[in-house]
Amino acid sequence: MFSRIGTPCARFPHSVARNFSYSRTTNGPIVRRMTLTADRTATGQFWSDVDRHLVRYGAPFTPEIIERAAGSFVYTADGRQILDFTSGQMSAILGHSHPAIVQTVQRGIASLDHLFSGMLSRPVVDLARRLAGSLPSPLEKALLLTTGAESNEAAIRMAKLVTGRHEIVAFAQSWHGMTHAAAAATYSAGHQGYGPTPPGNFAIPAPNPYRPDFTTPDGALDWQRQLDYGFALVDAQSSGSLAACIVEPILSSGGVIEPPPGYFAALAAKCRERGMLLIVDEAQTGLCRTGTWYAFQRDGIVPDILTLSKTLGAGLPLAAVVTSEEIERTAHERGYLFYTTHVSDPLVAAVGNTVLDVLEAEQMDVRARDLGEFLRAGLLEIRGRHHVVGDVRGRGLMQGVELVVDRETRQRSDALGARITRRCLELGLHMNVVQLPGMGGTFRIAPPLTATREELALGLEILDQAIGEATAAT
Repeated sequence: MFSRIGTPCARFPHSVARNFSYSRTTNGPIVRRMTLTADRTATGQFWSDVDRHLVRYGAPFTPEIIERAAGSFVYTADGRQILDFTSGQMSAILGHSHPAIVQTVQRGIASLDHLFSGMLSRPVVDLARRLAGSLPSPLEKALLLTTGAESNEAAIRMAKLVTGRHEIVAFAQSWHGMTHAAAAATYSAGHQGYGPTPPGNFAIPAPNPYRPDFTTPDGALDWQRQLDYGFALVDAQSSGSLAACIVEPILSSGGVIEPPPGYFAALAAKCRERGMLLIVDEAQTGLCRTGTWYAFQRDGIVPDILTLSKTLGAGLPLAAVVTSEEIERTAHERGYLFYTTHVSDPLVAAVGNTVLDVLEAEQMDVRARDLGEFLRAGLLEIRGRHHVVGDVRGRGLMQGVELVVDRETRQRSDALGARITRRCLELGLHMNVVQLPGMGGTFRIAPPLTATREELALGLEILDQAIGEATAAT
């Protein structure tokens, strides 16, 4: 099923490719002028500078110097090509350096890049209108920002002001960002050592069908009982000031956990009963990645506030908060303040419009469904060959592969995930695994929506080989 074909540098073996770099204008190889000794010296200086001057902010840095990126691949300083199965930071849904995005940036940077935050431009208003047109009523008011954490911060701040309350509920394996309120609602990592979070933050169990905590008589996840239990705990701890619940349709950093059908409708009802707003964070799932324009559409719900980021800018820093006219009006009347340096920036708004152009013209929702089926079928074949693959899950071009030491006990192994990740990289595949303690056993696979079947087949072949070699060595 898997064949390594269609790769941009297939005509050059790695031993030869290391002697070339690539022209940014012609995309062809050019002979390096640097000697091998000088090249090694420069590489050593690079990593010395990394050690001396960079603040480390999470997992170890990937041990490669990246020179450029194009389509589904990134290219290293020594001439290697690496298939990017993560769309950068789960963002570049149109691949790297998409021609339409490049053209928009070149045009925009020369004419309208950044403005005083109180000024408006046509790209900003156009993008707000078009986002509203892609969403169900009553979502029609947009605030354009830069990152996912910032959009979640703005959404939580809005929910608190509109409801006059301050308590926030989130999943126990959530990730909503590293800023103040977003970090307080993030439970998959990052809480220890930073002092107390704002009062009134509660976690409810994440509905994980592969690892059910509440079960039916046949052993399946009893998500309704789990949800009831979670909110019973919230009610017991609440001071009567529940403002909002913030959730990801698919918990990405938490392990690509997809709540079962019916769960979010029941969750929305819990929120309505308590006068809470429902915030849906579609940083990674929004804009066609899961096979529909928005992942929440599967569940027949409409959030009170929607946050977008990553995919909206296709790799550039663009995010949005979208809500109803009623919520926006109430927030405004109460003095809503979220004034930032890059709010309503025209250049990235123009990029957002281009992203929507490409998604619409090329029917990327349909493409994501079709390619997602192909990718999932390949991952299931890999599961059938390797006992360490415990589960394959996800939707569209957002798939998760959970590794286990034993399928019966479902015991996780961060070390196994790290070994396979390293081998994949050596073979030319970048896999996204959250390399934090307790989170290193699930691969997040999210190729660009522009990826070809041949590129997906190449990634599947490398993953298959890496798992086999990493497990044979133990």
